[in-house]
Amino acid sequence: MQIIVQAGQAEQTINKSHFVAVAEYCADERAVGVSLRRLAAAHQSAHHLAYAFRLKTPQGIIQRFSDAGEPSGTAGKPVLQFLEGRDLINVCVGVIRYYGGINLGTGGLARAYGGTAKMALDAASIGPFIEMQKVRLDLDYKQLDTFTRDVARMQGEILDKAFAEYVTVIATVPASEIPYLQQKYG
Repeated sequence: MQIIVQAGQAEQTINKSHFVAVAEYCADERAVGVSLRRLAAAHQSAHHLAYAFRLKTPQGIIQRFSDAGEPSGTAGKPVLQFLEGRDLINVCVGVIRYYGGINLGTGGLARAYGGTAKMALDAASIGPFIEMQKVRLDLDYKQLDTFTRDVARMQGEILDKAFAEYVTVIATVPASEIPYLQQKYG
C-alpha cells in the first residue's frame, strides 16, 4: 500500500472541455470533505466535480466515488480504478470539468476523467504506507530524552506525557517498531 506524500495537480483540455484534477492525502472522510469543498470553492463556475477516494480504517478499506451528474460510471469510477491499480490508500482525487459545448460520449468522458486523474497522480509524490499505532509506556525520567529521539527517528509523535513517580508517555509510532520500544523501555 502507498500514500500521497505531496499533492499533485493536473489540467488538460479535450474538445473544448477543460479538466482540472487534484490528488492529495486525506486521513479520514472529514479530510476528504474539506479537500473537495476547497476544490469546489476554487472552481465555482465549473459544471461537474467528480471524485474518488480510498481510506484505510480499522474496519477495512472504504472506497467511494461520485460521477457528479455525468453518465453512470464515466467520471468517478475511472478515477477509482487508478487508485485501486496503484494500491493507494488515504487518498482523494477530485476532477473538475468545465463543459465546452461538445459532448464527449461515455468512452470519451471515462478517458478524460481517468486521464486527468492519472496526470494528477503522476504529478504527486508517492511513498509507502506505514501503519501507525498508539503505545503507552512508563519511563524513568532519565529515559525520556532517549525515547523522544527514538520516536522522532521513527517519524512518530508523542501525544501525551504525565509526570509522577514515572513518566507515562502515549505516542503514535510505526506498528512494526512497538516490540522494539517495549523491549527497550518496557
